[in-house]
Amino acid sequence: MNSLQLVEAMASLSAAMVEAARANDWPRLTDLQQRQAGLRERLAALEPAGRQAGDVDEAGLRRKAQLIAAMLEDDKAVRAELEPWLASARKMLFTDPRSRNMRAAYGAMKP
Repeated sequence: MNSLQLVEAMASLSAAMVEAARANDWPRLTDLQQRQAGLRERLAALEPAGRQAGDVDEAGLRRKAQLIAAMLEDDKAVRAELEPWLASARKMLFTDPRSRNMRAAYGAMKP
């Protein structure tokens, strides 16, 4: 796989991660993240210190830039889905025991 093919595969996984996050499918999201990390490691080996591998032409470089921009947008979308859950988890973890007991007895409050 050349560097463009790796970035294309990463972008495909990134889009699937957004779908998984929106569906609250955390096991799938975790699996997709791990698969993307493996591709990222392969890309880093091809392009140490962020230097372009030289295995694609100018059009390929432009396509890589578009895919990276799309992955950054996907990352924002995943974070937007995760943030309310994380805020709720933080609230549960970092409130006093009395508050936790009350929530357990009367139901969880929205973050």
